[in-house]
Amino acid sequence: MSLLLLADATSTEVVSKHSTSPPDYWSLLFVFAMATLLGLGVIVRVSRLLHTPLMSLTNAISAIAVVGSIIVTGREEYPLGIRILGFVALFASMTNVVSGFLITDRMLKMFKQPGGNGEAK
Repeated sequence: MSLLLLADATSTEVVSKHSTSPPDYWSLLFVFAMATLLGLGVIVRVSRLLHTPLMSLTNAISAIAVVGSIIVTGREEYPLGIRILGFVALFASMTNVVSGFLITDRMLKMFKQPGGNGEAK
């Protein structure tokens, strides 16, 4: 029992230490820049034949970003600036998801026969 109390006290102490320190914006900016460059490098090197599955994957990732931005936007304990950024992220992610589905649908229509039966060539 005393071990549980010690673990609880230690975890409370760790949480309180980490919750008061300001975030390191330079490291967050570095991660964002590296993710952007890595994503661009992957997309540029993908064969044209594989763009439709890649679009579906990015739609799924954007859907995860939508859920995260809804959580950030709806939390009362975050400052107003963070909540506004959450709303901007929500708008950008939803735009990405909707346009991704529209483009994927357009790409899949290229493989349908002109007769209109809906089967692939």
